[in-house]
Amino acid sequence: MKYLFIIQGEGRGHLTQAMTMEKLLRSRGHEVVEMLVGKSESRKLPSFFLDGVNAPVTCFESINFVSAAADKRPDAVKSVLYNIAVSPKFIPSVSLIRSKIKESGADVILNFYELLGTIAHGLTGRRVPMACIGHQFLFLHEDMHIPEFGYEGHHALNLFSRAIAAGASKLLALSFRPMPDDGKIKVVPPLLRPEVLSYRQSPEFRDGDYILGYMLNAGFAEEVKAWHAKNPSVPLRFFWDNAAEVPVKVVDDTLSFYYLDDKEFLRQMAGCMAYASTAGFESICEAMYLGKPLMMVPSHIEQKCNAYDATRESAAIESDKFDLSVLLDFAEKGHFHRDEKFPDWALSAAEVIVNELETLA
Repeated sequence: MKYLFIIQGEGRGHLTQAMTMEKLLRSRGHEVVEMLVGKSESRKLPSFFLDGVNAPVTCFESINFVSAAADKRPDAVKSVLYNIAVSPKFIPSVSLIRSKIKESGADVILNFYELLGTIAHGLTGRRVPMACIGHQFLFLHEDMHIPEFGYEGHHALNLFSRAIAAGASKLLALSFRPMPDDGKIKVVPPLLRPEVLSYRQSPEFRDGDYILGYMLNAGFAEEVKAWHAKNPSVPLRFFWDNAAEVPVKVVDDTLSFYYLDDKEFLRQMAGCMAYASTAGFESICEAMYLGKPLMMVPSHIEQKCNAYDATRESAAIESDKFDLSVLLDFAEKGHFHRDEKFPDWALSAAEVIVNELETLA
């Protein structure tokens, strides 16, 4: 079978999921004919993705968050107003995707949470079946009860997810744990890459002496620096998506910031003592698979819901800022417990997800 991928390019999660999915499909004799990636002008596709896939990659301009002044959390109102104002420039993107769907000869479209892909799919008459994949679809599940207080934006998130799901034959909801299916929502394991899975058998898999971190928006760096100034003896290694900086910005002997390099990121995660992030689903799963104490600092409602889901077990905690003392207390005072069932669940992804996709032919 031939598959066409349409991918939301914000952050690293959907990109790494697509990389893994391509490998799984190729291992079963299928072909990914092309990957269409939505991105904003302010971000470039990381080299780990471009170098790590076999299919040709075509980029198009897509909907994007607008950060608040401090460059930390996206501003919902500004994001909506901005994307409405610039919506005419998305017309060529939809036209491009529509043409690619028609010309690709694909048997199945796999949509990694990209709204413009759904719109273009609808304009083709939906002659090719489409499956949508993402953790966000789990929030539509009848057994996922997101609290009302503190999560007021989740209704808008679910509305957005339903818009992406329009016309899909199947929704593959990536999940931290097994759950029963709910209609066309099929609960499936996370898509962890072979490189992640292999690290549990690597000599680099250990409990080191440093905290690893990842932040999508560089504004959080000031919180990290402030904590570091008070705790200079704790080694910190943080990855960020700040292309304006050098690949490695060494602040001093115990604090460094790295431009996102996925191989180096995974190597350092395997050897860290604890992990702090802005609650992207993919890196949460990587930390849980490697059994690392995890603190999440959500930067928007989607990540807030990710954190809620992850903290239903005792493998992770949530914080409203990068106060790494909270993470150290969690890791060192007996509050952290590894999720022993998660690795086996993650290892079942190849069989479960590809089997679901093969039913669409």
